[in-house]
Amino acid sequence: MNKIIEGRTWKFPDNIDTDVIIPGRYLRTFNLDELASHIMEGIRPDFPAKIKKGDIILAGKNFGCGSSREQAPRALKHAGISAIIAKSFARIFYRNAINIGLPVIVADIKAEEGDILKIDLEKGIIENKTSGETFKIKPFNDFILEILEDGGLVEHYLKKVAY
Repeated sequence: MNKIIEGRTWKFPDNIDTDVIIPGRYLRTFNLDELASHIMEGIRPDFPAKIKKGDIILAGKNFGCGSSREQAPRALKHAGISAIIAKSFARIFYRNAINIGLPVIVADIKAEEGDILKIDLEKGIIENKTSGETFKIKPFNDFILEILEDGGLVEHYLKKVAY
């Protein structure tokens, strides 16, 4: 994972719950390709087919509310989402995302769907390259950056333990 992320935005409203992110009927599989092919299909059926690697979700309040299913952030990451920016996150979704190496950023920024954003996780800056606006965010601390760089908490732990 790079400390600088650049991608196209997809906008979603407040209160996107984990059942919207990945409907429960698909949780019988562990196949990430299968899970990723169904993300957000209840709210936007064409979304999985339109995502490109590096895309960014921009959402309202309470993103990831609902159940604690880890498959929700994992399916988003596997589909190519490189970061999620939201006004707020459900706490368990936030931790699950960090734990699997998906950057989640609490911020209220201005952007339209399709705008290109450049996020500097270390410096705490989001630049809307389409509009030219820049937004200051709280930078990630070194510990979280290390987890994200290593690809998630398990990978980070295994790297530190060095069997």
